[in-house]
Amino acid sequence: MASQPTLEDTLAAEIKRDIATRYFGFRKLIEEDELALSDKAKQYSYILQKRISFDLIRIYVLLREDELITSFLDLIGLHKELFYDPYLSQSMNIINRVLACQRFHGLFRSSRFTNYILDCYENLTRNAEQYSQKIKELREDRALITEEIKEFYRQNDLSVIMHFLEAMDNHSTTGSMQGGMEVGLAEGLDKKLKISPPQPIEQT
Repeated sequence: MASQPTLEDTLAAEIKRDIATRYFGFRKLIEEDELALSDKAKQYSYILQKRISFDLIRIYVLLREDELITSFLDLIGLHKELFYDPYLSQSMNIINRVLACQRFHGLFRSSRFTNYILDCYENLTRNAEQYSQKIKELREDRALITEEIKEFYRQNDLSVIMHFLEAMDNHSTTGSMQGGMEVGLAEGLDKKLKISPPQPIEQT
């Protein structure tokens, strides 16, 4: 007949359960925050970069000449190698796509051209500012998560936790060899369960 657990055994089991719940519960919250940050970064990148790229391509289509486009990029501080490909302003498929459903206002062709390119530039400026603001928000979120991870490790030293659990289970058996094994096990688990800070926003 199996012996009934003592009050001490029951309390020990409850303490272990609380430690595990606290440790892995905190980990799960951090992992959820990291996943939310990654999803938000991908969403912002897709929406805002797509808007900015379309704004730029419309301007390329209007300026047409490589020299004018280069002067424009120099004026607004963008590197031509990163933001311009002559194909963008020459492909009819791209031209038709970026100019579809666009509104042109003005009495004369020249005024419609001027008004539209100014509209494109205003949209580019607005979307670029919005993108910068979103990047700032993402960096702040990343900083908070990084601080959460630091706090997690301040409050949850795995070596200390395992030595505490060992002391609870090891009332009669002690020895340097067993203690050394526990240290090695703690270090191995610590590496396996390590939570790394989120990547810089530019790399997500």
